[in-house]
Amino acid sequence: MATTGKEYGKMAKKASPDSPLIPDCIKAFLIGGAVCCIGQAFTELYSLLPIEKDTAKTLTSMTLIAITAVLTGLAVFPKIAKHAGAGTIVPITGFANAMVSPAMEFQSEGRILGTGSKLFTIAGPVIAYGCSAAFVYGIIAYIFKLY
Repeated sequence: MATTGKEYGKMAKKASPDSPLIPDCIKAFLIGGAVCCIGQAFTELYSLLPIEKDTAKTLTSMTLIAITAVLTGLAVFPKIAKHAGAGTIVPITGFANAMVSPAMEFQSEGRILGTGSKLFTIAGPVIAYGCSAAFVYGIIAYIFKLY
């Protein structure tokens, strides 16, 4: 007996508890804000070094990606995300987690076909879109002398 979409919707609603909206929003705001404050703190620390401001910002992004990847690998980031919800989707940390999670899940299939191929499940389309968009923007800038 096949389940209709309506029946499935009723079963899913019955099986999943309602989320407390206000507390969830507060947690997402506080934890997302904390991630941004940590990022700003790294930027300020790196600015103390004899490097350019843009380099300090790049180092901050790299640091946040590395920290998120390590926390995901240690199964700590998913626990934080469970409480923070959308607060952990700050682009840098969310992207790093989205890359590492599938790679960890398929590591039993080997380094190349498991970890290596799944690492770019999320990143591949993002990188392809970024390169394509940059190419199109470059052509438009060249044609209209916007550079």
